[in-house]
Amino acid sequence: MFRHLFILVFFSILTTVDLMGQNIIRWNTWEETIDKAQKNKKMIIVDVYTDWCGWCKRMEKMTFSENHIAKYINDHFYAVKFNAEMKDPIVLKGKEYRYVKNGKRGYHELALALLQGRLSYPSIVFMDENFNVIQAIPGFQSSEDFEKMIAYFATNSHKTTPWNRFESAYNRATYFTQE
Repeated sequence: MFRHLFILVFFSILTTVDLMGQNIIRWNTWEETIDKAQKNKKMIIVDVYTDWCGWCKRMEKMTFSENHIAKYINDHFYAVKFNAEMKDPIVLKGKEYRYVKNGKRGYHELALALLQGRLSYPSIVFMDENFNVIQAIPGFQSSEDFEKMIAYFATNSHKTTPWNRFESAYNRATYFTQE
């Protein structure tokens, strides 16, 4: 009995210690993000996904779980994890968006609007502080590619520098501290 209790306590402590140094993206709902943005302006990053999307799960596991990426997103953006097939209505900028049934599945009108009519999962959407879409980027992103993207938008480089010039001059140490 005591041996089983000891093993249980030991592994729970080990798991807690292991997680203490990790950064985790603070995903918000749309409602939370709208509320926070009214008090403190920040850019918004939206992960548009579906439950059945294998590449979405892979991106969650391989890209969003990176400590430096999670910290950078938490510091510079409000992050929204948005299921493109959710059924609850969302009001954004005074407009109500709803779920649309389409065959076996359906889609959310807000996903269609954010992705400019091109439903593709996963997709990352960058929005300004006033919830205007800056850029929707479809497809799986490796952590190496994704860190460049978040640095590009967080620093407002997208306003002055073409992507290819930013990418060729990119120096990771400028944006991300060494861990």
